[in-house]
Amino acid sequence: MSLKTRILGLAALLIIAAGTASWLAYRALSEDIIERWGQQVAEIQVRYDSARLLQSLEREIGLARQMARSSTLIQWAQSPEDPALENQAIRQMESFRSNFRDNSYFVALRSNGHYYYNNASNDYAGDQFRYVLSPDKPDDAWFFQLIDEGRDFHLNVNPDTELGVTKLWIDVLMRDADNNIVGMVGTGLNLDDFLQDIVDIGQDGITTLFVDYNGAIQLYRDRNYIDFATIIKPEGQKNTVDLLFDDPQDKQQILGMLQMLKQRNGEDGAVESGFVSVDGRKHLAGVAFLPAIGWFEITLLDLNTLIPRSYLWPLVAVFLVSLLVTLVLFHQIIQSRILRPVISLEEAVHRLRDGRFDLPYLPKPENEIGRLVDHFEKMSHSLQDTTRELEQKVAHRTEELQRLARVDALTGLKNRRGLDEVMNEEIQRAEREQKGFGLLWLDIDHFKAINDSQGHQAGDEILCRVALWLKAAVRPYDHPGRWGGDEFVVLLSPCDAATLEQIACRIRASVEQESQRTGTPVTISVGGYFCQPGEDLDVLLRNADQALYEAKRNGRNRVCIRTGAGEAIHPA
Repeated sequence: MSLKTRILGLAALLIIAAGTASWLAYRALSEDIIERWGQQVAEIQVRYDSARLLQSLEREIGLARQMARSSTLIQWAQSPEDPALENQAIRQMESFRSNFRDNSYFVALRSNGHYYYNNASNDYAGDQFRYVLSPDKPDDAWFFQLIDEGRDFHLNVNPDTELGVTKLWIDVLMRDADNNIVGMVGTGLNLDDFLQDIVDIGQDGITTLFVDYNGAIQLYRDRNYIDFATIIKPEGQKNTVDLLFDDPQDKQQILGMLQMLKQRNGEDGAVESGFVSVDGRKHLAGVAFLPAIGWFEITLLDLNTLIPRSYLWPLVAVFLVSLLVTLVLFHQIIQSRILRPVISLEEAVHRLRDGRFDLPYLPKPENEIGRLVDHFEKMSHSLQDTTRELEQKVAHRTEELQRLARVDALTGLKNRRGLDEVMNEEIQRAEREQKGFGLLWLDIDHFKAINDSQGHQAGDEILCRVALWLKAAVRPYDHPGRWGGDEFVVLLSPCDAATLEQIACRIRASVEQESQRTGTPVTISVGGYFCQPGEDLDVLLRNADQALYEAKRNGRNRVCIRTGAGEAIHPA
């Protein structure tokens, strides 16, 4: 494939890759922007909807509480059979009726269960007593349950079958001076009007609902979901907010947000948000707790409706057009200024890539490409020289490292690794040729005492001297080495038992004599073993070590030799 074809293919791939990357980036970025914007809008919308609800209710709640504190009503509730007190109380109730938004009120007395009510049309003027509340009637259970719970204030959406109305009721307990509950007062707001003004605002993509402290739906645009008479229902039979969602994870998430807000104890301005699916569409749910009424406000935002991703498509189109124009211009420049001259370098590059430095002749036009060719030639020559030099250095360094890995840094003798290799080779040779060899194990007598009294530096000097005397006392083809600490090992080959004994005695005497001349007398104990063909390294080291131990046990500064038969020789 020619370079021109490759560049054209590369340009096409760049267009495709850039287009794909742009689309993926657009989707991710647009989704991130929409989600960030949606979270901010959700918090604002939640606070706005909460404020609209509270603004509508706070005045009514305040009037209901004022009505519950009326001394006239409290006195009448304590003596409901007194006609004079009843007349005064009715006049008091009617004065409150004109102030309530719905121009309606109710009063329920605890002592006799009498329920008084009048509406905006004043239909019950002079006949405000409507019926008697009974604990045996399920429809009246709300009254007695609220009294049993002692809840001074309560909001409830409930149909009154006796009156034939369904309202959002504001219930406030009425207490006497001793804090005893004597009745209940309040007002009702027309549910349809309230839903239209507060909940069903008619804006596409925004759904608002209100639930009580336990999650039962109280206000929602679809009346079928509203949990009427919540207070008298057991928990399992309530229409809770999770009924709006199909996915169990969404149900768990929305209930979890309610729980988190409960744990924040009505923190002012606290809002929880998260993504859920409603009718198969992704919504952003914002939740706030309204401690003034004990309800939660939930706003569901359909982000695809509020801000469709298609709004951002022009940005993608502008980017892609700009990218296409840039790629076309780039190709023209590459074709005219670089592509043709660079082809002449192809063969040279292939050869250099294969490790060949016999480059063909390369033309050098008077332009940037010519300078590039010149640099390439110089680079190839430099690379050739560098490669050759590097190979030599690597070989030398490898050889040096192999040597250093087998040499003791202090004494210059073979170290334990070097001795292991020599002994293994000698064991194989002995088995192959059926000839034995000798091993001496040396130990400086009382070396620890020397270190303790004169210091480790003096000890190191003694080790170096012993190493020199050891090298001088053995044959050129023997293998002396430092096994570790103050222990030395000498491999003697070729060797027989007599030679082994002779060299061991010579080493011991040499160390003793030479050390006396230095002013620091030193003696060594020597253990020797003559290894027979077929014996392994463990046998060799164990016998030499036992011979050394025997020399020390017999008083040190002496030689003990063990033969293959296990006989001990103690030279004088």
